[in-house]
Amino acid sequence: MKKIAIIDYGMGNVQSVANALELLGYTATITDDHEVLKASDAYILPGVGAFAEAMNNLRERHLIPLLHTQVIESGKPILGICLGMQLFLQSSEEMGLHEGLGWIEGKVIAMTPDSTLRVPHVGWNDIVAQEDSPLFTGVNKDAHFYFDHSYHVVCEERYISAKCQYGSYELTAALQYKNLFATQFHPEKSQTKGLKLLRNFLNFVEEYSC
Repeated sequence: MKKIAIIDYGMGNVQSVANALELLGYTATITDDHEVLKASDAYILPGVGAFAEAMNNLRERHLIPLLHTQVIESGKPILGICLGMQLFLQSSEEMGLHEGLGWIEGKVIAMTPDSTLRVPHVGWNDIVAQEDSPLFTGVNKDAHFYFDHSYHVVCEERYISAKCQYGSYELTAALQYKNLFATQFHPEKSQTKGLKLLRNFLNFVEEYSC
């Protein structure tokens, strides 16, 4: 069984992700220890909160160059969740302009849906996923997942593996590029379908060779 590290950088829901993985028979390590991260086979980058604070926390822990080496250069799989997904992008406009990890071309901008819909976008929503995406194998194309966000990702279509509709507003719900996977929704809070998605990521990790 491959070693999974949940990156602990002080931004929220790491334990709930670990609990979800335990239900699937995996014991993941919650850590910011560089040696443990280097020895891991794959990563999950969860996140709740502000983009700038998240990047600052990663910077203070000297995790940005380490993750670049392990994920981009060595090709280890990673799953970003919610804020973790947004950090994959080049920049965010949340409370100013802030540089992201830059792994995927694009940016994070404020949601501006219909005036009758509230922001943040909180609650269950359908997604439409690409059938050939490893994350969504065996997951219904119109499955419900749990969202909680005020900003969203804008990027090229080639990176998008799932979308959702919020009123007339189309949102990027998931990304995939090579060994990079990410969801705007919270699979660890999305019950059966969320566990299936996490299982799919773990299956990918088990079968993947850098």
